[in-house]
Amino acid sequence: MRYSIKILIICSHRNYAPYTDYVAPFIYEQMQGLKALGCDFSVCFVKGGGFKSYWQAWKNMCKMIDEYQPDIVHAHYGLCCLLANMQRKVPVISTFHGSDINDPKIRVLSKIAIRLSQKNIFVSERLKSLIKNPQRAIVIPCSVDTTTFYPMDKMKCREQLGMDLGKTYVLFSKEFTDTVKNYPLAKQAVEKYNPQTELLEFYGYTREQVPLLYNAVDMGIMTSFTEGSPQFVKEAVACGCPVVSTDVGDVQEVIDGVSNCYLSTYEVDDVVNGMQKALAVGHLQKTHLHERYTAKYIAKTIFELYTDICRTK
Repeated sequence: MRYSIKILIICSHRNYAPYTDYVAPFIYEQMQGLKALGCDFSVCFVKGGGFKSYWQAWKNMCKMIDEYQPDIVHAHYGLCCLLANMQRKVPVISTFHGSDINDPKIRVLSKIAIRLSQKNIFVSERLKSLIKNPQRAIVIPCSVDTTTFYPMDKMKCREQLGMDLGKTYVLFSKEFTDTVKNYPLAKQAVEKYNPQTELLEFYGYTREQVPLLYNAVDMGIMTSFTEGSPQFVKEAVACGCPVVSTDVGDVQEVIDGVSNCYLSTYEVDDVVNGMQKALAVGHLQKTHLHERYTAKYIAKTIFELYTDICRTK
């Protein structure tokens, strides 16, 4: 394939190898969709935190711009977006995912990146609304590959994952130690619903196992204080998995009209009530994820954005 647009990605180094080569899954999957449309990618990582890491990434980025000659620099998360804009040779697209806007301290730096960027992508309208009059802004959520995330046979998935065939499992949205995800509320709700129900931590699974996991559990639960456009809910909906979630990010839009998904407040009884209703409906046998969240649709949207910027260079 002859690539039409060259993109330099700036992002944090994540330990998701070997599946994503240390790129966060939602960034990797976005890149794969865009490659199919004719984009070529190179990646500049910020490895670790602190001034030294960003200084090294700055030097690497400048070298890669000179050698790779990208048409666009596309950065993910606030600090990486700010770093990308410290050069002015190549136009920058900045994508803000949640923590970079929801955290007031990082938001200050993200605002500088917003002013400097050629285009700013926010993953939800709610996230965008936290910035007063953001310039050159567009809302594009992270996507889900519905050829990977779709309804499967629950018992076969449990067998593949070595799970008890007769137990009730509730999947928590991330690792229990992530304070933003509000594990204590989920734990209280599950124990109040049924002490015999097992609350699973979303941690330690390979990317290939994740679709099986959504299909193997009885439901998912997300009790986060803040989110951007959480993959957890979108992937669960794509797999037909029931979900109860607090009203954060774009969850309300994602689950709108989905019969086995419910919003809750931060009251334990309200979460338990949502669990009861979601479990009563159970898994759906077809994907109810709206097309606007699918990988193919999002890739097309971002490709059009890339094309527009290249035209105006």
